[in-house]
Formats: sequence, structure tokens, C-alpha cells
Amino acid sequence: MVETTTTAPKMKTSKPASTAFEMPKFEMPKFDMPKVEMPAAFREMAERGVAQAKDTYEKMKAAAEEATDVLETTYSTATRGASDYGLKVIEVARANTNAAFDFAGEIMAAKTLSEVVELASAHARKQFETLTAQGKELGTLAQKVATEAAEPIKNGVNKAFSKVA
Repeated sequence: MVETTTTAPKMKTSKPASTAFEMPKFEMPKFDMPKVEMPAAFREMAERGVAQAKDTYEKMKAAAEEATDVLETTYSTATRGASDYGLKVIEVARANTNAAFDFAGEIMAAKTLSEVVELASAHARKQFETLTAQGKELGTLAQKVATEAAEPIKNGVNKAFSKVA
């Protein structure tokens, strides 16, 4: 038995194999558009629409600027309030640390156990009163900061509602 091999004839292309397939190009026919006069009513309606869009844009821009001003004021007020609160916390911590060191010095100077007990109970009473006062002061300051920070927002909302009404 004799084996024969056949090979398919090779196609000749003038382009490389990767670009052998190209989409046919179609050109759109060119039509001359007739010059049509727009009706006056349509032109007026379009002009009113453009004027209304410009007016709406100006109103939105003004509202956005007001909102930005309110946020800037609120942020600066809140920042100032947080700074005041932080300084007060540092002041409270310093006072409590000084009281603790003073107490430690008094304990070291005590001669008897009864004197140590007396100093400890006096210090505990004094610190309880001090911490109570400090807590009230910090609470009042926190409430003041929150109220002051909310004030610009409250005013901005009231101003916006008064414009709408």
C-alpha cells in the first residue's frame, strides 16, 4: 500500500496574516440638509427654557455657596470648641497629677499608721469633690461647644426655610 500525502494549496496574500481580514469600509452618502427656518414659537420656547435653566443654575449655585459658608463656620466653631475642651482636659489632668504627687509627699512624711489613714481619707474626700466639680465643668463646656457648633447649621436651615416660605 502506498501512502500519498496531499497538501492544500497555499493562498497568496499581499498582507501579513494578522491583517488578512479587514472589514469592508462603507461611506455614508452625503445629503444636503435643507435650510429650514425655525418657527418663532419654538425659538421662544427654547429661549425660555435656556433662561429658566440659567436661573435655576444661579439659584443652585447660591444655595451651594451658602451651604459651604455654613459648613466652614460650623467647622471653625467646632475646631475652636474642641481646642478649648482639650485645653480644659489638660488643665484637669495637671491638677489631678499635682494633687497625687502632693498626697504621695504627705504620705512619705507621715510618722504613724493612723496619720497615713487620716491623710488617705482626707485626700479621697478632697479628690472626690474635685473630680465631681471637674466633671460638671467638662460637661458644661462640652454642652457649650456642641451648642455653638450646631448654631451655624441651625441658622442656615432657618434661613433656607425662610427663603422657601
